[in-house]
Amino acid sequence: MFSEVTEIRDAVHLLAPRTVSDEVLAKLVKEMKWYDKYLDESHVDRDANPSPGNKKGGLLNVVDKALGSVAKSGSTSIVDVLSPGERIRKRGMTYAATPASDFVCGTMQLSSGMTLQVFTTGRGTTYNLMIAPVIKVSTNTALKEKWNDLIDLDAGRIATGEKTIEEVGLELFKLIIDIASGTKKTYADVHGIYNALSIFNPAPIT
Repeated sequence: MFSEVTEIRDAVHLLAPRTVSDEVLAKLVKEMKWYDKYLDESHVDRDANPSPGNKKGGLLNVVDKALGSVAKSGSTSIVDVLSPGERIRKRGMTYAATPASDFVCGTMQLSSGMTLQVFTTGRGTTYNLMIAPVIKVSTNTALKEKWNDLIDLDAGRIATGEKTIEEVGLELFKLIIDIASGTKKTYADVHGIYNALSIFNPAPIT
């Protein structure tokens, strides 16, 4: 499952060809239109995303962010699209149309049946959920060195050439299995760092 409407809205044309049927494509389009209307009614637009931290990290605008989010979703076919909080129905890659707020997105993913989350971060976050473990993956080694006791996996080694995408991917896969099996804990769970659940609300969440 991957999520967040604003995170993919400006690159949704790259996701559309990956939908497995006209029905799934129509649901994807419907969710994009709903969110456009939601933001328009609040007189805001997607430019409020990226966050100030994202911009300091090098993201110029929401289009940059969307292209990165779509890239992170891989190339797997999309078998279903969910409205916020709708229960997952199928095996395979599902897109859940949630808000871009980490806390609201996490809550909605829990409602959809998510039991473990992989969260990539370049600037650092202490975000975590009590109900489901959150594996934090740093996009750069400097963040892992700074927050060695909060970042679970350093993917920055790909950029430095120390590891390949496949090697780090295998490390992540094994870590997912270990944490899902209860043989390991995420650093956030070890330290007991948790965020409150946050339900979607009428306020504009870009």
